[in-house]
Amino acid sequence: MTDLVTGPDGLSRCRWAGATPDYMAYHDDEWGRPVRDDDGLYERLTLEAFQSGLSWLTILRKRPAFRAAFKNFMISEVAAFDSGDVERLLMDAGIVGKRAKIEAALHNARAAAELDGGLSALLWSYAPAPRERRPRSFAEVPAVTPESTAMAKELKRRGFRFVGPTTAYALMQATGMVDDHLADCHVACGRPR
Repeated sequence: MTDLVTGPDGLSRCRWAGATPDYMAYHDDEWGRPVRDDDGLYERLTLEAFQSGLSWLTILRKRPAFRAAFKNFMISEVAAFDSGDVERLLMDAGIVGKRAKIEAALHNARAAAELDGGLSALLWSYAPAPRERRPRSFAEVPAVTPESTAMAKELKRRGFRFVGPTTAYALMQATGMVDDHLADCHVACGRPR
């Protein structure tokens, strides 16, 4: 089995991107591309936490509802949410209604709002140096790295919740801190390494 798939447009992609049109669009337009604004990173951090125990496709398809429910993930807005907002979010069928995850999202917004220098500066300080060569298969792509472990530890120290080393690495992949597009993926072929 190859770790690449050829899409209907004839382009090679990382195998997971061929499962649905939603994945293909996410793979081509977003995954592995740098996100540097605090609110954008808070969104990805929140969605990665909500994904824990679920498929990413579930979260991706609910993303518009998450954006509406969480005020487009504006840290300043979400940090001001209160217990009434928790109850409102629990009743929102468009998102994942898990109290611990909702409360973590609000808590994380407050923690992010208190960071000197902002969330982007903190998260990107853990981005590893680019690899010398792209991975040729997903067997070469880790689930956890020393950098993701250090990031998770620092986030927890600063009061963030639902941010283990695996979630931190997925965040790094999603926001371009690491670029795990395989060597023969069309996205990788168009981007220097």
